[in-house]
Amino acid sequence: MEGIVVALFGLILLVAPGASLVLLVWLLGIYLLVAGISRIVGIFLDSSSWGWKLAAGILCLIAGFAVLGNPLWSTTVASTWLVIFVGFLAMLQGVAGLIVAFQGGGWGMGALSVLGILFGLFLVINPLIGVATLTLVLAIFMLIGGVGAVFQALRMRRGAASAQQPPRVR
Repeated sequence: MEGIVVALFGLILLVAPGASLVLLVWLLGIYLLVAGISRIVGIFLDSSSWGWKLAAGILCLIAGFAVLGNPLWSTTVASTWLVIFVGFLAMLQGVAGLIVAFQGGGWGMGALSVLGILFGLFLVINPLIGVATLTLVLAIFMLIGGVGAVFQALRMRRGAASAQQPPRVR
């Protein structure tokens, strides 16, 4: 069931990327509101570190109201920061890969690490291009992952059904 839902979400992202991204940001805003409320209520259940819980709850509420109050602006800002974060991660992994390559990891590892660093720099320098392709890449991954999960579930069901049948006597 989960694979079908993921594949459907991937298809929706592929067909209507802008509306899907706005929906995801709305869900993020609702999540932040619920998280803020639950953190504040959690103070009454466990009063240890109540100051941090209160601060986190208030920040979640402010962020939730900001996201829900300006969904189009939030879509751009949240997506842009996500792409910048991924860019920095790609650069860090590229540097780590280069270190491994120079310690005997081989030229293939070095070449892929340089590509990772360049990809990360591209995302950090041009985050809006990354945002534009973010929904497309996410949609493709969700479609492939969802269809793969459905096939895996069917294979497991078929295997479980054959394991439960008694062997035939001839």
